Amino acid sequence: MEFHISAAARNKYSFDEVLFAKRGNLLLSNYRAALRLAEQLKDHRAKSGEDPNKISAAELFAIGLMDEIFHFVIEKYQNEVNPATFQKALAFLSSETNTEDVDATLEKFNEYFPPSQVFSGMLTPQEYLQNTEDGTSNRESSLEEMLLLWVENKNPALATYRELFDESRLLEETKYADVKTGLYRFFENNPKFPAASLNLIDFLMEPARKSPGSIAGQLEYIKEHWGTIIGDLIAQILRGLDFIKEEQDHFAFLGAGTVQTFVPDYSQGFGESDVVKFAVDKEWMPKLVLIAKNAYVWLDQLSKEYGRHIHYLNEVPDEELDRLRRLGITGLWLIGLWERSRASANIKRLCGNPEALASAYSLYEYEVASDLGGEMAYQNLFDRSIRRGIRLGSDMVPNHMGIDSPWVVEHPDWFIQLPYPPFPGYQFSGPNLSSDDRVEILLEDHYYERSDASVVFKLHEKWHNRDRFIYHGNDGTSMPWNDTAQLNYLLPEVREAVMNQILAVAKKFPVVRFDAAMTLTKKHFQRLWYPEPGSGGDIPSRAEFGLTKAEFDKAMPAEFWQEVVDRVAQEAPDTLLLAEAFWLMEGYFVRTLGMHRVYNSAFMNMLRDEDNAKYRDLIRKTLEFEPQILQRYVNFMNNPDEETAVNQFGKGDKYFGVCAMMATLPGLPMFGHGQFEGFSEKYGMEYKKAYWDEKVDDDLLHRHA
Repeated sequence: MEFHISAAARNKYSFDEVLFAKRGNLLLSNYRAALRLAEQLKDHRAKSGEDPNKISAAELFAIGLMDEIFHFVIEKYQNEVNPATFQKALAFLSSETNTEDVDATLEKFNEYFPPSQVFSGMLTPQEYLQNTEDGTSNRESSLEEMLLLWVENKNPALATYRELFDESRLLEETKYADVKTGLYRFFENNPKFPAASLNLIDFLMEPARKSPGSIAGQLEYIKEHWGTIIGDLIAQILRGLDFIKEEQDHFAFLGAGTVQTFVPDYSQGFGESDVVKFAVDKEWMPKLVLIAKNAYVWLDQLSKEYGRHIHYLNEVPDEELDRLRRLGITGLWLIGLWERSRASANIKRLCGNPEALASAYSLYEYEVASDLGGEMAYQNLFDRSIRRGIRLGSDMVPNHMGIDSPWVVEHPDWFIQLPYPPFPGYQFSGPNLSSDDRVEILLEDHYYERSDASVVFKLHEKWHNRDRFIYHGNDGTSMPWNDTAQLNYLLPEVREAVMNQILAVAKKFPVVRFDAAMTLTKKHFQRLWYPEPGSGGDIPSRAEFGLTKAEFDKAMPAEFWQEVVDRVAQEAPDTLLLAEAFWLMEGYFVRTLGMHRVYNSAFMNMLRDEDNAKYRDLIRKTLEFEPQILQRYVNFMNNPDEETAVNQFGKGDKYFGVCAMMATLPGLPMFGHGQFEGFSEKYGMEYKKAYWDEKVDDDLLHRHA
């Protein structure tokens, strides 16, 4: 891709000469080149007091792409409609005006928009025009370039970038206007472009006429109306549109606020993978009633309640387990059991929380945390719980690892990455977050300034003196998880390593909750990390690395979760698999992929908002399609990522009405940490203790009984 840049703009911005083709046009060989160009323009404009935010790398790429398409169209016109077009046009112009005026205009054009040989001083414009390249005279190719300069300057959507290819000096100092008039008459009297019965100039200007205010709109027009003409360039247009969408979405994210809920549409089943593969429950599974506990916060609360230090899992009092059992609890999901990333804790402390632990979902390794007593303390709690009919549950976080985990240090190829920063403005000058002397791990500087959340971190391997820029975990809905590293599931060795880790967890815990499970379905892993051309990019910088569906299917032929379900059924058959899944994937996870249970966030969201008719519609449509799906739902009034149940439902009749539904509808009821007690504090995943001094609401507690 390339487009015209005046000598004045080249000198003003000091563009790198390697960016220019022989013809003197700016050469954008890939999107990274467009990013570098945009960064140069932004820097210069910011220093001169102009608004840098109007500059768009995606639009610069699109301008270059349109120039390439226009050259392709002109070549097709010459080959199929009107051979030797510009040779004839020069003869016509010489007869309409005179050869001297035409040559003088071409000379000035090559002075103001110089080819490399002219810009470097190797040739004068006159000498350049006397030469030929690839069998075409430079007079003819210069006339073609001048025609496209006219097209660019007539395009109102390019106004932001007009200084790069401004034709004003040509208009003021030459017969350029007369040449344009003559050129238009020439094409009016020559064969029209058959696809639209327009002369060539009008045909090239048609996208700007149809969408005068939008570069993306012009690409859309070309895609819709020129497909049979431009052939394989359609793929480049799709990519160009993806870059624009990705850039527009760069700072958009879903923050707190009203959650939009949907009733599943089962009319098409679950697409090409629509098979029925419900898991076979063990006898105890339909009777499971689960409660979530943030492990560190719970131990701190127990210490206060029982008046003694309770720091380890083996110190959880028998009386507490007995109390849970009397409340009807048969499953205890302990959040934050595993050894956590040291870098994650360091990041949170650097950002102002000196008491913070690492995030419970930024894992160092799958060993029970020594702070909680390690393996022996866990086994003690496990044995005492199972004697009371309470099965322990744990998280498995398959999407990512902590940024300083042994997997990152010892298997860096397992993670999605680039050998360079995805955006030229990224800087990595902050503290080294690695406790391993073999590597340095650095977050992008803007994270600490809270002005941006970079999509990558920098891993410097000292023994190779090599830098990798590894993507953070990301589900595309908000900011990246900046203490995590994103695993690359296109790699068979990654899928096998995670599979083995899942099996190890499943053999240890009777209940395994898969965090953010929907991100690893083929549909969403491709959408997030290798988007199909034309679908747009949901994670900044990933549109450039999109794959067609066929390419993606070749790399990831099967659903990872189907393989997990099959292996666990063989090697840990008494373990219940529970998927955290959203995005209308709930039915797919249990009916097609074979998970035992799946989150049903619609229960909480719709009933909290008193959208009862919508929830009734959800039940009705699910019963009509496949009643067994309802039996596989995990129904809850809050989960650890949401506000507490009393904050959402209060403590009155609404709360108990919904709670009664949760306990009696088909599915697995899940209670939140502090829900029975009426606690209002939402515990962060890095909390070591509760910060609010809350007392048990005895009335609420007794009403549950």
